[in-house]
Amino acid sequence: MPYQPIENYGVIGDLHTCALVGMDGSIDFMCFPNFDSPSLFAALLDDKKGGRFRISPVMDSPSYKQLYFPDSNILLTRFLSKSGICEVSDFMVIEEERNAHTLVRRAKSVRGEIKFQVHFDPRFDYGRSSYKIQRGDKELYFVPDGVGLPTIRLRTDIMLQESPDGGIKGEFVLLPGETMSFVMEEAKPHETSPIGKPDFVSNSFKGTLNFWQKWIGQSTYQGRWREMVNRSALSLKLLTSRKYGSMVAAPTFGVPEVIGGERNWDYRYTWIRDASFTLYSLMRLGYMDEARAFMRWIEERCGDLNPDGSLQIMYALDGHKVLVEETLDHLEGYMGSKPVRVGNAAYNQLQLDIYGELMDSVYIYNKFGEPISIDLWENLTRLINWVCENWQKKDEGIWEVRSGKQEFIYSRLMCWVAIDRGIRLSQKRSFPAPLDKWYKTRDIIYHEIVKDFWNPRVKAFVQHKGASCLDASCLLMPMVKFVGPTDPKWVSTMTGIKRELVDDSLVYRYRLGEGASTDGLMGEEGTFNLCSFWYVECLSRGGDVHQARFFFEKMLGYANHLGLYAEEMGADGRQLGNFPQAFTHLALISAAINLNKNLSTHKISW
Repeated sequence: MPYQPIENYGVIGDLHTCALVGMDGSIDFMCFPNFDSPSLFAALLDDKKGGRFRISPVMDSPSYKQLYFPDSNILLTRFLSKSGICEVSDFMVIEEERNAHTLVRRAKSVRGEIKFQVHFDPRFDYGRSSYKIQRGDKELYFVPDGVGLPTIRLRTDIMLQESPDGGIKGEFVLLPGETMSFVMEEAKPHETSPIGKPDFVSNSFKGTLNFWQKWIGQSTYQGRWREMVNRSALSLKLLTSRKYGSMVAAPTFGVPEVIGGERNWDYRYTWIRDASFTLYSLMRLGYMDEARAFMRWIEERCGDLNPDGSLQIMYALDGHKVLVEETLDHLEGYMGSKPVRVGNAAYNQLQLDIYGELMDSVYIYNKFGEPISIDLWENLTRLINWVCENWQKKDEGIWEVRSGKQEFIYSRLMCWVAIDRGIRLSQKRSFPAPLDKWYKTRDIIYHEIVKDFWNPRVKAFVQHKGASCLDASCLLMPMVKFVGPTDPKWVSTMTGIKRELVDDSLVYRYRLGEGASTDGLMGEEGTFNLCSFWYVECLSRGGDVHQARFFFEKMLGYANHLGLYAEEMGADGRQLGNFPQAFTHLALISAAINLNKNLSTHKISW
């Protein structure tokens, strides 16, 4: 089967893992039972070896529609043709007690007599482990040979036979109004499963729908573009670990930033960098329980600092530190994009900007959420002192380059933020701190940025010392209150960014090529959706609200049919990179909140 464009997928989940459901009714990606577990289905990355779970009608040239049930993460895929209309609904059950990670798929004929085909083809441990099939009463058990891998139970009322292509296959016919359900879950020893009860599917559907609609109903956002803001919030909730409170950057690995290229990473981890954006968005939308849980995770990381007082740039969801990167050479990669990597070698990089994002998140939480603890402050003091001693170092920067360390402006900027927020917190809470040292270091960093990272020839703040190229990470300068949004130097920098990095509403994080940036990797890149929303917010903060609105609404048009974004946008307008990406949706929410406020207070003129 040909690979589907990444934007053809919807996402479902149970706050422990996610699955990508294509418009053809095929689940082509799912790690199981957790976000960072080995994949069970990965046809997205290898059509033959990855595994899939497909339910689709036998129709001549059907058209497809895919939508979420309103205010939920229950997905409906609809097939339409001259022979009839049918649909497949997909969701994962949200439950606290059993935690069996139950996937429910229900096929239905709406109009006409419809024949369906089903192919259930799990491939355990990234397609590296074989399995045995055991049959029960209307149930099939898939028992992997590998140690520590989950046994899968599949329940359905139709007879399925083993397929020479792998897995099991079958057919069934539905008359108008009839349904057929398939329930997959982890089969736990010595546990009685309720999935065989006659009302399990209907009750689970109602319970899951109620959960999502109740959750999104807590949002306090009442502004413009509410539907897109709510969809971003629902997507971010899907990427959040109910057990740990942390959030994965994306639920996938190996989805390329350029087709056929090597820019393929594993994003199933939590980046410290995302912290301030996550807390800001959650609290501004009214989700204090989620903000509190994520803050608790941050506090645990600060309680486990390295001996010198430093942090890693990313962690596993449960906080463990070693994220060894390996390649899955047996998988061909999405449309031949190799290598397919799991783990992430960037975990041991030096990226000095993370301290600013962390301290900004703590400051925001203390200001708008709840007072931070004494224990946390003691650890933060160690952390800020480490920043004071190490801010001058070269690092790999926010974009995790693999071309060698540089003195990046964004790293300097966020070191300034780290110390500045520490000073503010100390004064706000009367916490003890070496303020003389912190003030002095903060001001030294400020003067260095203004002096050494301003290029008078380019008339802009540049990516790193001695450079003439620009970097979209500079867009954070007014957002973190380093510079005013109407300061002449900043306005000139915005002019440079527009000239060098912006295509209409689409923004590159940096330009690659001769005389521009290099990141140590082969191939070109698309525009970064995250940076595009940063650009919108900068325009809004600078008072150009009509231009900001124009670009914001154009960016909304680049979402997929469900309102979801990957990391990048290709030259052809296709989504690229891991999907959906939390950072992009966080930036969308932030831009929407700021722009909506400024539009409401701005005097309209034409």
